[in-house]
Amino acid sequence: MVLVGDTGSYRVAHIKTQNHLRPGSRLYRAAASIGLSSTGETILQPVAILIFLFLAVLSPAANAAITNSTLALIVNDNDPQSVAVAEYYQKSRLIPDKNIIHLRFDHQTSSMSAATFNALRETVEGAVAADVQAYALTWTKPYKVGCMSITSAFALGFDKAYCAQGCKPTKKVAYYGSSGGQPYRDFGIRPTMMLAGKNSFDVLQLIDRGVIADNSRPRGRAYLVSTSDKHRNVRAANYPAIASRMQALLDIEVVKANYIHDKADVLFYFTGLKRVPHVNSNTYLPGAVADHLTSSGGALFGDQQMSAIKWLEAGATGSYGTVSEPCNFPGKFPNPGVLMLSYMRGDTLIEAYWKSVSMPGQGLFIGEPLSSPFKGCRIKRNLDGILVFANDWLSPNGQHADSSCGLAQPKAK
Repeated sequence: MVLVGDTGSYRVAHIKTQNHLRPGSRLYRAAASIGLSSTGETILQPVAILIFLFLAVLSPAANAAITNSTLALIVNDNDPQSVAVAEYYQKSRLIPDKNIIHLRFDHQTSSMSAATFNALRETVEGAVAADVQAYALTWTKPYKVGCMSITSAFALGFDKAYCAQGCKPTKKVAYYGSSGGQPYRDFGIRPTMMLAGKNSFDVLQLIDRGVIADNSRPRGRAYLVSTSDKHRNVRAANYPAIASRMQALLDIEVVKANYIHDKADVLFYFTGLKRVPHVNSNTYLPGAVADHLTSSGGALFGDQQMSAIKWLEAGATGSYGTVSEPCNFPGKFPNPGVLMLSYMRGDTLIEAYWKSVSMPGQGLFIGEPLSSPFKGCRIKRNLDGILVFANDWLSPNGQHADSSCGLAQPKAK
């Protein structure tokens, strides 16, 4: 893992008062509520990201923009696993025939050349229906196009601006942190996720977990693990604030250790290590998300660092890893607060994951794209600034007791 600057710390984001922090504006009030200077000249990036947790919930929650009718399934007919996965996924998710796109290419290598990819993507773009908002890939190799992940290359088009030689930021996407909208119609991208697994059986199990998760409203726990690896632990700066603001939505445990083990209720697990011990000792609920910040988690069959596919093998439904050296820019990895909030507002897994990464070019998104455990749930911010489910009811004993979406929490004072 290569460092950003000398310490690997978050950079400072400059925001001009006249453009963003006008007195009386929602952003101004949100910034003031968490102790920012009224001048608004600079805020640390961890705090800037947290403002999403305030502002995203001020807009009415929309139904998931990506459904079985707006997801296209891309198949490599040269790859028996891809064909088997596509057939099973189409039946499991009732994907329309018109949304199945067939290609042929070498499935034995991990990486694809930009020239080969551009020809394939041109075929896909010529065949895809106009209303399709996202792609699901049914193979596991190749997972890389030049310096980009293959999921980001399909979503964004191959462009070296989404990669970097050396420790530099890469091109950002406007979809990051958005609270709704159709990704292709409104942002010009089709988020892409790979149905990944070492064999067909593993992927079919993954699909089953995603389907079972729908509308399940799991009473799981989020584990935000702050490790001793200071270079890979840069996301931990946000953990306490995320836990504080989301405490009424689910149980969140900030763990100062290198790993958790023997947990029976894992819904979210975010950490930063080269290799994460004991991932198989935990029980991951259907729809669970887990990832680790390291350089090459997206090298699915590499052995220098732990592959993101290990999370799926352990029972998670979605994960993420980078395929080329990202340095430890937090923006190149999922923001746990953004991901959890989007997912618990009813977004599908593919929407929540893509909305959580501001610089996704090098990142590989893997999992069951349509998994949606909190479909139909809405979130608002109460008078104390705590995020709560909006579709709840107040019980006689003064508890916020949601009958379907979340946990019972004491009534805010």
